[in-house]
Amino acid sequence: MQRLVGLLLAVALIAGCSGNPYLEASLQPAEFEGKDKAWFEKNWGTPTGKAPRFFGGETWTYFRIAGGQSSAPFGNFKPNQCQITLKFGKDDKLSSYSYSGC
Repeated sequence: MQRLVGLLLAVALIAGCSGNPYLEASLQPAEFEGKDKAWFEKNWGTPTGKAPRFFGGETWTYFRIAGGQSSAPFGNFKPNQCQITLKFGKDDKLSSYSYSGC
């Protein structure tokens, strides 16, 4: 019985930490609709970094503050930094994305 409870708890924890629903809700339609670099630059601003891809296209990286934690007893705030990577194809349209720390 304890094994089953432990297994269910582990599965729930992994499922809860599997992604950021707000980013997914923004990025999945953008990839599906073929949003281009100009759209992201207009709506998200200038990326923190840009790099060419080996077979053409470009990789853009954005860093954003995504929440954080306050510590006791002084309430010091430690922000979480979110890294969002967008990969564009030769046609300048979003081909894939990834994120971490969000």
